[in-house]
Amino acid sequence: MPHFVYMLRCKGNRIYTGYAVDVEARYSEHCSGRGAKFTKAFPPEVVLCTFELDSREEALRLEARIKRLKRPQKEQLAAGDSELESELRAGLGELLKPRKKRSRKRKKKCAGNCAKSNSSPNLRQGQ
Repeated sequence: MPHFVYMLRCKGNRIYTGYAVDVEARYSEHCSGRGAKFTKAFPPEVVLCTFELDSREEALRLEARIKRLKRPQKEQLAAGDSELESELRAGLGELLKPRKKRSRKRKKKCAGNCAKSNSSPNLRQGQ
């Protein structure tokens, strides 16, 4: 089953990028205000382009790469820049290396001189 990444031109000349299995159905959802918060605020005007991919993972990776592009690059991609598209598609199917676990910094134990103290200056002593 093919998976798609699509780009929409929305109100205010904004560009929205998303993922779908059925772009036409997803576009209808966006137009009706049910698709996403962004397209509810800035209704879509036209589908700029679509990219077909073999797997969901590849499609989501491409979507993330497109979303990181600056506006002029998104405009180039939507206009059909095949070189930019090739760069973005390169390595989509590769397996990701597992992330190394980051060690958490441990909190230092209070040695009696902590900022927060159990005694309050407003309390009288001896009562």
